[in-house]
This record gives sequence, C-alpha cells and structure tokens, in this order.
Amino acid sequence: MNPTDGTWIGDWAWSLPLIMLNVVIHVCGLALIGERVVRVLNQAVDRRNFIPKFAVVMGATSLLVTILHGIEGGIWAAAYRFLGALPDSRSAMLYSLSAMTTYGHANLFLKAHWQLMGALEALNGMLLFGLTTAFLFAMIQRVWPLGSRERHREP
Repeated sequence: MNPTDGTWIGDWAWSLPLIMLNVVIHVCGLALIGERVVRVLNQAVDRRNFIPKFAVVMGATSLLVTILHGIEGGIWAAAYRFLGALPDSRSAMLYSLSAMTTYGHANLFLKAHWQLMGALEALNGMLLFGLTTAFLFAMIQRVWPLGSRERHREP
C-alpha cells in the first residue's frame, strides 16, 4: 500500500501495539514501584516523623513515575525515527513527550502520513497519566493509615 494514498492503516498498525506495549510497561513499572513504596513506609511506621518520610517517599515515587513516562515517550520517539516520521532523535523525543502530555506547543509536525499516530500517542498518554494518577491516589490511600497508627500509639 502506498503511504501517500490517504489511509491511516499504517498509523493504526504501529500505534495499537505501541499503546499496548506502553500500558504493559507502565503497569509493571507501577507494580514494582508500589511494592517498594509500601515496604519502605511499613518500616517507617515504628519510627518518628512519619509524615516527612512519607513526603520524601512520595516525591521519589513521583520521580520514578516521571522516568517511566520518559521511557515510554522514548519508545514512541524510536518508532517515529524508525518510520522516518521525524528527522532526528531530539525532535522525535520532544514531539513524543509533547504529544503524550497533550502539551502540543512544540513547533514540530509528523510527516503527513503519520499524523494520526501523534493523536493516538496523545490517547496513550491520557491512559498512562490516568493509570499514574490512580496509582498515586491508591498509594496515598494505602500508606496514609500507617502514619495514623503511629500517631495513635504515642502517649
């Protein structure tokens, strides 16, 4: 099939597996991060100053999740480079993060045939950020009561 015939088959054929791959990576990454967070904060329960420790651990968790999003953006950027949709790796990464976050202010454009792929990456980003938000909320809900138990133990 000729890439200039106006169909979006190639965009869908590349984007759907990329979305699935990114969601699997994201869920596995969140699971690993979550296990570690709960383990660290469970150990902090018997010590004083739970809230500062909680804040530091949640900050580190946010950093790790941001790195996870960066890796996933890099996967899309690599696909754009492989397809020749963008001229270099730097612009591919900038475009990818811009599309994934739906920021969209980078003055970069995919080649005409691959433009639907950018919209599908934005859809992927919305899914990933939704998972991240749910994960961070769940972590707070799971760990916050641990600090409450510490406060109730003190005379």
